[in-house]
Amino acid sequence: MTARVVLVTGSTSGIGEATALRFAAGGDTVIFNSARSVGAGEHLASQTEGSHYIQADISRGEDCTRLIGEVLERCGRLDVLVNNAGTTRAIPHQDLAAATVEVWREIFEVNVFGTWSLSVAAMDALRASRGAIVNVSSIAGVRPTGSSIPYAASKAALNHLTALMAKVVGPEVRVNAVAPGLVDTPWTEDWDAIRGFVTAVAPLKRSGTPADVADVIVSLASTPYVTGQVVIVDGGLTLAM
Repeated sequence: MTARVVLVTGSTSGIGEATALRFAAGGDTVIFNSARSVGAGEHLASQTEGSHYIQADISRGEDCTRLIGEVLERCGRLDVLVNNAGTTRAIPHQDLAAATVEVWREIFEVNVFGTWSLSVAAMDALRASRGAIVNVSSIAGVRPTGSSIPYAASKAALNHLTALMAKVVGPEVRVNAVAPGLVDTPWTEDWDAIRGFVTAVAPLKRSGTPADVADVIVSLASTPYVTGQVVIVDGGLTLAM
């Protein structure tokens, strides 16, 4: 298969890093990205032949436009966009007062508005290459769970955005999403109680790894007859919830 140009947002740790490295291992040209972890991104790119790092905060519309422009300037094309960058706030669901409108705005600016803005900015290039978008969602978007209500609502919005966009940008561009359950990343390293619950309840009896999710992302980016789908990657946890 011809090497692709792949942009993975939020790719300096966790699922994003594993996904970017998986594409690179397959011979693709990868653009690492983060809003803040510049040193980590530059290091990863330097250790991966043919890769690049571009700093950009996807919650800023001008950064989305600049990011796609720099990808095209450096690589001449874009074949795959993985919208992995996201944010959350850990707020118990029953604490309604703590989930202020400001928190909602902060989360939606990245998880929904940023994903939308970057996808729109990339669309002409993806149409030209008959490319693919893979959004990184969460089982919080399909079940009443997650680190906070605003976070869960943002992922539900992202799931529906995936289907709506897929319906209108085909046949040139495919749009899919993955919805991971608990994944062992630096973000979740102290979530011991939740990890214990997942281990006890999920049919596969463990939490996920970034590589587990990366496998599905790469597959969705490479499968030519799938679009508009949200693929749950949770070891069967939602079967038992």
